[in-house]
Amino acid sequence: MRFATLPDGSPDGRLHLVSRDNTRCSPARAVASLRLLMEDWDAVAPALEAEQAALNMGGGMPFDAAAACAPLPRAWQWLDGSAYDSHGALMQKVFGLDPNPKGRPLMYQGLSDRFLGGAADVPLPSEADGIDFEGEFGVIADSVPMGSPAGEAAARIRLVVQINDWSLRVVAPVEMKTGFGWVQAKPACSVAPVALTPDELGAAWRDNRVDLPLRVTLNGRPFGHAEGREMAYSFAELLAHAAQSRDLVAGTVLGSGTVSNADWDEVGSSCLAERRAIEMLETGAPVTPWMRFGDRVRMEATARDGAPLFGAIDQKVVKGGRA
Repeated sequence: MRFATLPDGSPDGRLHLVSRDNTRCSPARAVASLRLLMEDWDAVAPALEAEQAALNMGGGMPFDAAAACAPLPRAWQWLDGSAYDSHGALMQKVFGLDPNPKGRPLMYQGLSDRFLGGAADVPLPSEADGIDFEGEFGVIADSVPMGSPAGEAAARIRLVVQINDWSLRVVAPVEMKTGFGWVQAKPACSVAPVALTPDELGAAWRDNRVDLPLRVTLNGRPFGHAEGREMAYSFAELLAHAAQSRDLVAGTVLGSGTVSNADWDEVGSSCLAERRAIEMLETGAPVTPWMRFGDRVRMEATARDGAPLFGAIDQKVVKGGRA
C-alpha cells in the first residue's frame, strides 16, 4: 500500500491512498489519519488493502505531491541512527574522533511533534549555524515490546519512508560537548510525500534495508547517489536496540542516518558535512559552503527502472524565527 496525507486543517491531516504510479489518490474510508492507522493497524489494514486494490484499477483524483504534508505529520517518537560505517569512519578520520563502540549503533531521540512536507520551505534562524541536509531512509513501526529481538522487531515494520534530517553543523559540536543530546542543532525533519508498505519495494526491500540509491541535487546540480544497502545495522536491528529498555509506541519513526558508501569518490554524498570532510582530506580545507537562504536541495529514491516510490523531497531554505 501507498499512503499520503493531505492537509484538512487538522494537526494530523487526512489520510489518502496513492496509486502505484503516484499519479492518483483517494481518501481512506477506513480511517481518517495515518496516526490512527498506526495505532490500530491489524484491525484497519485489511480494509485499506481492498481500497488500494480498487484505486490501482483506476479512479480516484489527481495526486498533487507538492501539496502533501509529511505522511505522518506528527509522531509520538522520532529516533535517528547512524548506521553507515563509511560516514562515521570518515568523520572520525577527519576530526580525530574516538571510534564508535563496537556492536552498539549510534542513535539519538529528536523532535517528533512535527515533520515537514517534502515541498515545504524550511525556515531556519541563521545562515551562521551551518545549515546542512541529511538524506536518509526510515521506517514507521507498530508497537515494539521492550526486549524484542531483531527478528520480532522486523515484523513490526509497517511503512518505509524517505527523510531529510536537517542539521545545524556549527551548533552541533557545542551541544555535543555538554554530554547531553542535541536540541538546537536538530530542527524538524522533512519526509517525502509517500509512505510505502515494504512489499511495494519488491526486491529493493532486502534484509530490512532499502537497496536503492538516494539521488541528491543541490541547487539543480548532482550531489550524490549513494546506495541505501550499506547499513551496518538493519532497521530491525536498530528497532531492537531502541527497544532494549523500553516499549516503542505504535507510530515510532526511525531513521537510518545519512546514506553513505565507502566509494564516496564515485557515488558522492548525502550531506554537506561529508562532502566537506572529503575536501579536507583531499585539499586540507573544506571548499563547499553550508546552505544559504534561497538554496534548494532535492532528493529522491526511485525503483531501479525509474518507477516512482516515495516521491521527492524538494525544498528551499528560508529565513525563519523572529525578525
